[in-house]
Amino acid sequence: MSRLLQVVPVPASREPVSLRAVERALADLRRGRPVALTGGGGTAVLALAAEAATAESLCQLAGTAMAEPALVLTARRAAILGLTRIGLRAAVVSFDPRLSAEMVHALADPLSPTPEMPLGPSDVSEAAAYSCESASVLLAKTARLLPAAVVAPIHDPDADDLAKWASRHDLLLVDAGDVFQYDFTAARTLKPVSEARVPLLGAENARIIAFRPLDGGLEHLAVVLGEPRPPGAVLTRLHSECFTGDLLGSLRCDCGDQLRGAIREICAAGGGLLLYLAQEGRGIGLVNKLRAYELQDRGFDTLEANEQLGFDADERVYVPAAQMLRHLGFERVRLLTNNPGKVDGLARCGILVEERVPHAFPTNRHNEIYMRTKAGRGGHLL
Repeated sequence: MSRLLQVVPVPASREPVSLRAVERALADLRRGRPVALTGGGGTAVLALAAEAATAESLCQLAGTAMAEPALVLTARRAAILGLTRIGLRAAVVSFDPRLSAEMVHALADPLSPTPEMPLGPSDVSEAAAYSCESASVLLAKTARLLPAAVVAPIHDPDADDLAKWASRHDLLLVDAGDVFQYDFTAARTLKPVSEARVPLLGAENARIIAFRPLDGGLEHLAVVLGEPRPPGAVLTRLHSECFTGDLLGSLRCDCGDQLRGAIREICAAGGGLLLYLAQEGRGIGLVNKLRAYELQDRGFDTLEANEQLGFDADERVYVPAAQMLRHLGFERVRLLTNNPGKVDGLARCGILVEERVPHAFPTNRHNEIYMRTKAGRGGHLL
């Protein structure tokens, strides 16, 4: 039996501040700018996305923080590199005398052209699960960048008042706790912002409802097919967006077949819901999915490729889907999926999954290995 997901929520009065701070930090990381993170016990670091590491940016990071930077990797990536075991959220890798941009890219990016690191790490330690270091990696991951960050502890003697210090240096200051809560807070604040009738091929009686979080982040869509009525167990498909498969018809996956097949099956059953979730590439984003494809072409399977990049095999969360279902009045579903993980994930969010409805399609020569991997390693019931 699945246990309900236990999350201590950000107080409602802090939701706007919490979301805004993290959303701005995500934007700065994607622009190659550092952000200041503060955690428990007065700890604070400057964090820079590993992708943005250059000789100049590392020098600026060290000069501003007045401390030498270290590289933070997910425990999974560190384990693949043989630096530590898979365990806590992150591993901190430091160098003597100094971390270079070449070392950062060689360690953080399995597709890095750097053939070898000139030096080995002088120290590897496991970051505490809810530390600033762990938050820095999660922030990079949430920004859909490589899940790695360069951090420097803030040792500037003028940083007693971190808020003022960050303001003087034109830096955003973010609480690590807000980073860890971000996915759940954003999902909890999802609200419908637009709705329209959109006749679809084979499903003319269809409506699309767009849900947006309070911070104006990524929208999730509910495609309502027919006239499903609560409180019955509604036939539902949770479909993670797939630009390559859904839009371009890529043969590397079965996403396009699953999307169109779900619409047909739900309509044939008399109606239901298709929740189109903004979680490309099992939650790693389109750019990282393309990186994973390149790794697959080098011999890794689809789950190994994600892990080589430092991600878990599946990074999706189901809190947004549960929130959308509740808004639409449904607490019970018949879930159209071959993935028991979706059943468990939705159940942990408090939605009763009364039945798993099989949902499989023929393979082609481009996705046979992908499909076998989903069944053999991912537990899909094909």
